[in-house]
Parts: sequence; C-alpha cells; structure tokens
Amino acid sequence: MTFHELKLIPPLLEAISKEGYTQPTPIQEKAIPHILEGKDIFGCAQTGTGKTAAFALPLLQLLTQNRATAQQGIKVLILAPTRELALQINDSFKAYGHNLNIRHTVVFGGVSQHAQTTILRKGVDVLIATPGRLLDLMQQGYIKLNAVEYFVLDEADRMLDMGFINDIKKIISKLPAKRQTVFFSATAPPEIRKFADTLLKSPVSVNIAPVATTAELIKQSVYFVSQENKRPLLRHVLKSESIEHALVFTRTKHGADKVVKELNKNGIKSEAIHGNKSQNARERALKGFKDRSIRVLVATDIASRGIDVDKLTHVINFEIPEQAETYVHRIGRTGRAGESGVALSFCNTDERAYLRNIHKLIKKNIDVVATHPFS
Repeated sequence: MTFHELKLIPPLLEAISKEGYTQPTPIQEKAIPHILEGKDIFGCAQTGTGKTAAFALPLLQLLTQNRATAQQGIKVLILAPTRELALQINDSFKAYGHNLNIRHTVVFGGVSQHAQTTILRKGVDVLIATPGRLLDLMQQGYIKLNAVEYFVLDEADRMLDMGFINDIKKIISKLPAKRQTVFFSATAPPEIRKFADTLLKSPVSVNIAPVATTAELIKQSVYFVSQENKRPLLRHVLKSESIEHALVFTRTKHGADKVVKELNKNGIKSEAIHGNKSQNARERALKGFKDRSIRVLVATDIASRGIDVDKLTHVINFEIPEQAETYVHRIGRTGRAGESGVALSFCNTDERAYLRNIHKLIKKNIDVVATHPFS
C-alpha cells in the first residue's frame, strides 16, 4: 500500500515525500480512507504509530476540497492533553499543509495568551488546543466553535487520567451536533468506551494492537502475595536484591502516592508520576530518576508514557494490569538496546485471571518465586 493508493491529493503527496515517508503505517492505512469518507473513528493506537498523520492528512484534504462551501470560523478542533503533544500536532499540520493555504494555530496554558489571541483574531481554519486554555479563551470571547465541522480528541485515556473530563464536556457542549469526530486512545478500558459512545455516531473501529512479544533479554518472575503484604514485599525486594534503579507500576494515582510515602518513610528515595501531579512536578520527578538522585519512580500507566530511561534494570508491577498488552508495554521499558532487564510482578488472588491472560499473550508462563517471606 502506498500513500498514492490512499487517494491523497498531489500537494499532500508532495509534502509526505518531502518528509521522507514512503509507506503509510497500519493506523494511517486503516484510518485515512474512513476519515475521507466522512465517518466517525474510534481509534486505539499507542504513541509512535503515526496516528497524527492518520488524522492530519485526511482533514487537510477535506478542508481543501470543501473550501468553497465552508463557512467562516474554526473548522477543525483538535484537543490534546499536554502542551508538548499540542505543539507536535501543530508542527505536523505545518509540515503536511505547507503546499496548502490552510491557517492553523496552537493554544496552551503556562504562557502569555497575547501571541495566541493575536493569531486567533486574524482567523484560523485549524485550532489545536489543550482543554484549560481553550475554555479560558472561549470564556473571554476569543474563540467560537459554532463553525467546527471536524473534531479530534487525541490521547483520550490520558485526558481522563489528568482530570480533564469536565472541561472536555463543556467544550463539546459548544460544538455543532452535526460534525465528524475522530477519537484516539492508547488503551480502551470500559470508561473510555463509554465516553466514546456519547461522542461518536456509528463509528468505525481502528485498532492497532501493541506488539505482543516481550523482549528475550528480560528475565520475568512473579510473586504470589496478598494485597496487604505487597508493600512489605516491595520494601523487602528493594532492600535484599541488588536493585539500584526501579520503575514501579501501580493501577491508580492514589496507590502510587501510598507506595511512595511508604518507601520514603523507610529510607528508599522515591517519587510518583501521575495525572494529578503538575507538569513541573512530573518533569522534576523524571529528571531525578534519570540522573539517579531518585532510586524508585512509581507511575500509573498513562502518566508513564514517554518515560525512556537509559539502562533501566528493573520494572516492578506492584499491581498486575487488567490488560495483557499493558504488561508487555510496561516491561518493555527495560531490556532496551541489547541490555538485559528484570521484570518482577506481585500477584494477589484477584489478579490471577489477569496473569493467565498475560501468559496467553506472551505464549509462556512466567517463573514463580516460591520462597519469599510473604508467600
């Protein structure tokens, strides 16, 4: 399959070629034709699968083709959870749309709004925004969404984890009912599906499953332990094993904070990284973990995206994830670039079914550590 076969217009094909892309990724191959046909999309894909181009290319094409009949105002609204992602999407629109006369801009908090409002006054076709700043500018009267024809919600699971759900609902209430919606999430737990159902009309599901292989160089083992003994077991493992540096995964933000409190109380320097932490706090924790002034980083799955630490030796699953693919994604943070790695998992009785699903996915049983003080 080539980009040409996806029926993209020549200015876009030229821009893609200039960017050095030769073949569409699976998400682009699956999503682009449906978006061009005007269908709503429920897309499940991890970061790094090429999903930005999967919606940016067809939307640029639709804007170009429908220019004659379009009314004045913002026609495409794209919501992203973080300033970094919003800027990245804006850069993609700049790269792909440089042969087209499409005006786009990005708005986010943490900076003066003056430069942003100056561009907005001149008029834009595509607005990329983080929820807080968008609502703020709407309330001040700088932004009206009555002309929006295409709405993209990117990294929806991360939005929910960061507590943006009410902001998003307020924004959606101002959008025209007649619109095309593209919804992307890296994971699809029940609350995400439920939320998507309220937004999408007869959507096409586009699912790019994460790679179901675990690195050969990662030594995996599981400890069977009761829930109340997990924290003592974690202390025991960190004190007795030669673990200099560990990334610990919990299922909830509250759980991450409790683990950190316990470890710090016992002299094990730790920090948590999750959606309730400010951007600055997350960056500080990550920096401390990378420069090794923090020994243990405790993370929820969604907040941990983008954590890429050289020579990370240990990943510890304090709780077994509900989705087997998430386990693969977690332990893949170690054993990179030819290095060996260790993945330890703590499993209580209620989590055994999740463990069985992991065994099915990775096509092998994880070794059990039978002798430990809390078995």
